[in-house]
Amino acid sequence: MFFLPDFGIFTMGMWSVGLGAVGAAVTGIILANTDLFLSKPEKATLEFLEEIELKTLGSEQRTFKAGELWKKNGAVIMAVRRPG
Repeated sequence: MFFLPDFGIFTMGMWSVGLGAVGAAVTGIILANTDLFLSKPEKATLEFLEEIELKTLGSEQRTFKAGELWKKNGAVIMAVRRPG
């Protein structure tokens, strides 16, 4: 008389959960450390940058086009896009 239950189905389920966890971990590591699935950024053209409206900071707020910055002198420009 053998009274121990059959652990075959339990063992198979544990292997499935274990392999799923390992697969999820490997996928997470690949997605976190590579840019394989991200879209490539486009480079901003000078015409696009000239038409951007800028606002001044401080008490007197003024709005102007970015092209005004380099009409008379050169300017260094960094374009940053906020998410959302």
